[in-house]
Amino acid sequence: MKKTNRREFLKKAALTGASALVAPSILSASAATSGSDNFSPEPAGRGGNLIVPPAQELRISGTFIDEISHDIPHQNWGEKEWDRDFRYMKNIGIDTVIMIRSGYRKFITFPSEYLRKQGCYMPSVDLVDMFLRLAQKHGMKFWFGLYDSGKYWDTGDLNHEVECNKYVIEEVWNKYGSRYDSFGGWYLSGEISRSTGKEMGAFHAMGKQCKDVSGGLPTFISPWIDGKKAVSAASGQITREDAVSIQQHEKEWDEIFDGIKDVVDACAFQDGHIDYDELDAFFSVNKKLADKYGIQCWTNAESFDRDMPIKFLPIKFDKLRMKLEAAARCGYDKAITFEFSHFMSPQSAYLQAGHLYDRYKEYFGIK
Repeated sequence: MKKTNRREFLKKAALTGASALVAPSILSASAATSGSDNFSPEPAGRGGNLIVPPAQELRISGTFIDEISHDIPHQNWGEKEWDRDFRYMKNIGIDTVIMIRSGYRKFITFPSEYLRKQGCYMPSVDLVDMFLRLAQKHGMKFWFGLYDSGKYWDTGDLNHEVECNKYVIEEVWNKYGSRYDSFGGWYLSGEISRSTGKEMGAFHAMGKQCKDVSGGLPTFISPWIDGKKAVSAASGQITREDAVSIQQHEKEWDEIFDGIKDVVDACAFQDGHIDYDELDAFFSVNKKLADKYGIQCWTNAESFDRDMPIKFLPIKFDKLRMKLEAAARCGYDKAITFEFSHFMSPQSAYLQAGHLYDRYKEYFGIK
């Protein structure tokens, strides 16, 4: 009998599980659609069986929207589904939605004249306009994520991102900025973790242009910590040995923050690349540095699990809880997540996401 290793077994199990999820997810979305004009999320109270102290602070109040992705699947939602998802978000206190990138390589979220001339494909729907309208409808702020050409990931050089975003920033502000009060800020979408001496100039140039063109609207970044779980999404590994030390992380981010402090208003470090018993140490350093340079300290509380060889599935509730608790202990200013619609929404393609939503509401006593 042929032996099957654990990784092959998990891959097969994931495929089987994904096909099993489709029918319940469709039924759930269909049920939510009926009578959608009178939509009301199911009530939930503080769970009587929880043995941890009830949470008092630092709820998730922002989420990325990942409509142009390279490592999680599209859910192929239209405006009806997105409208419903904004209402689910609003129900748990989310007031900020951040489009993680306005385009990636040739796929884009809005009909940009400049990007189409660079060979990008015409989108079927203007998602930027739709998200701005929905944010306005639901009393939220929308933050625009800059274009990602993919060349930074190929070469490690952010200069091309600076060049192409010169045109994207101008075009987007002229097209949408004056039309929508919900346009709340900018996300500088290049993700970094370490100081190489090159990234500060690129982030400074993009951040300054965003602020100049929009009359000073805020900007933020969401870097990753080069920890033990910072492995490639395409890799079969889930950990590595050569993780950054606390001391080196502090030294490098002291330099980076010093170089961008006048054009970046907030920093939301991704929290999934370090182990749970390292959270307080790294979070304390992040908060100390942010305070030193007058930058708001946010946490990007990842709602997907990095501890499994299957990439990526909704996270176990206790892992999310522990990360939010650590951020609260360290005095963080805001918690956002990557990302609600795939990993926490009751209408996600992943059945586990709706259960995470319910556990989160129980923990915070949200009705």
